[in-house]
Amino acid sequence: MGFGNIIKYDVIVVGGGHAGCEAAAAAANMGSKVLLITMSMTNLAQMSCNPSIGGVAKGQIVREIDAMGGYTGIVSDNTMIQFRMLNLSKGPAMWSPRAQNDRILFSIEWRTILEGLRNLDFWQDTVTAVIVKGTKAIGVKTQLGLEFFSKTVILSNGTFLNGLIHIGTKQLSGGRIGERPVKDLTENLNDLGIKSSRMKTGTPARVDGRTLDFSKMSEQKGDDIPGKFSFTDTKKLAKQRSCYLTYTNPEVHEILKEGFGSSPLFTGRIKGRGPRYCPSIEDKIERFSSKDQHQLFIEPEGWNTVEFYVNGFSSSLPEEIQFKALRKVSGFENAKFFRPGYAIEYDYFPPSQLNFNLETKAVENLFFAGQINGTTGYEEAAAQGFMAGINAHLNSRKKPSFILRRSEAYIGVLIDDLITKGTEEPYRMFTSRAEYRILLRQDNADYRLTERSFNIGLADEARLIRVKRKYEKIREIEKALKKESITPDEINPYLKEHELPAIRQKNKIETIIQRPQIKLMNLYRDVEKIGNLINNIGSVSNEEIEEAELLIKYKSYIEKEKEVAEKLGKFDNLIIPRKINYNSILSLSFEAREKLTKIKPETIGQASRISGVSPSDVSVLIVYIRK
Repeated sequence: MGFGNIIKYDVIVVGGGHAGCEAAAAAANMGSKVLLITMSMTNLAQMSCNPSIGGVAKGQIVREIDAMGGYTGIVSDNTMIQFRMLNLSKGPAMWSPRAQNDRILFSIEWRTILEGLRNLDFWQDTVTAVIVKGTKAIGVKTQLGLEFFSKTVILSNGTFLNGLIHIGTKQLSGGRIGERPVKDLTENLNDLGIKSSRMKTGTPARVDGRTLDFSKMSEQKGDDIPGKFSFTDTKKLAKQRSCYLTYTNPEVHEILKEGFGSSPLFTGRIKGRGPRYCPSIEDKIERFSSKDQHQLFIEPEGWNTVEFYVNGFSSSLPEEIQFKALRKVSGFENAKFFRPGYAIEYDYFPPSQLNFNLETKAVENLFFAGQINGTTGYEEAAAQGFMAGINAHLNSRKKPSFILRRSEAYIGVLIDDLITKGTEEPYRMFTSRAEYRILLRQDNADYRLTERSFNIGLADEARLIRVKRKYEKIREIEKALKKESITPDEINPYLKEHELPAIRQKNKIETIIQRPQIKLMNLYRDVEKIGNLINNIGSVSNEEIEEAELLIKYKSYIEKEKEVAEKLGKFDNLIIPRKINYNSILSLSFEAREKLTKIKPETIGQASRISGVSPSDVSVLIVYIRK
């Protein structure tokens, strides 16, 4: 019995990474008494890999977290050193915000926010076991021999569970380079009936920017008008730092091949499967042998540091091979290194063992979030932590769980994929994973999710009022532009100046806006009638004008996707009774009975996405449930 018994918490969060920080904050802000147990108070939400937030689909996730009252977007805005909106040459469903961040400031900012939450306590220690009474988690034990008790427990241990670092033939125990791993907890969870497996991830070398020749690289600047992640009043960037682009070459590849005999990846010393979409440099050379070069993005680690991250050169080869090869890259001829790249192998728990609120099926009141579930990426981890924090709080109050559907959020797609399909390799979010991309745009996350968050007691009223006012203005702009017409005399001078086809008769303004070459912001500035129409509405932001344009331009696509989502949703949300005995439904295929019994889907929609469950099996289930 330790002094942790003095306070009984509603939620204990284990691990202070991106998942743990969002989990602790969400639960505390909803009113739970929360304890965050972390191995190091100085490494909260550490950017262990690249110093960036967002990217394709990941940026959408960050905006969704922010729309519901999470902090990743705010922290990123307050610490970013560059901002880019990716995929602007494609449709708006693909636009994805991405920021480079100051690694040290990011962690400091998170700590400052967490220490300002009155419902949150901290303890620096290592958790070695979950305390279970019957089938319910009731607390944790730590390395110091203490016991802390709670109504719910969230595990977000990242890569620390039996972490093993590989550099060539060298093996070091650690959750990150220079940090000790967590022992015993995996065995404890296995004893509780939760199965584990192994995964692998990696990180590149870090180099001294003072020794690089950036004149031999292509400069990658941020956007001329930088955006941000948060829907709140975070400041926009006034200045930015550039990234740089260079390439490997055949000589680099030949040097790297010299180390393949010592590679833990090729010799079988690494048992865990690595990320398919972010392979090591040696894996790229092996898999894409016909390519004689690969891109390397050279990214600054902060405002006031000379340390640079070599994005694209993740490796577990011997350090001398890494150094020798990198010095043959253009601009790296005299490079000095802070540390080599390395691979890390760690325990994870296949996520099909979870319910859709991220609670384990084997142990009640125990939630998993982040890389422990087999994902990769800060954003995917933060989203799971955020949802686990919400649901642990609701669980402690005996309230219904908060579940996001695939048609509501990328976060819904992420969790549904993990639970329904499982994963045997580090899961990474892509826009291609979402069926309803035009509905799940990064710009409308607040419209989709803020009110839902407010209804469960997380997003505050001020945030909801802000969203409602914003979309009232957007609807007014949209309405005015649909209602009003414009004459050739009023619009043709603009069209002629921009070498666009003129009109011969009066047209509705919305038909002009629907032209792919037209930008509403430009019309607002340069065409008097359109500028006056919008100004008559009152004070409007650039963001509101751009949102109105998207709704006009892509109206038919949006309506079609809504129609499909609603049609599928009728069956998608049909609840499957928890105590259903699939083996008694002989009309189901054997494989379907086996998979459905194992995964225990909560709805018909989730059942339909399980590999091995055919459309005819789904039809049988629907008939059975309705009877």
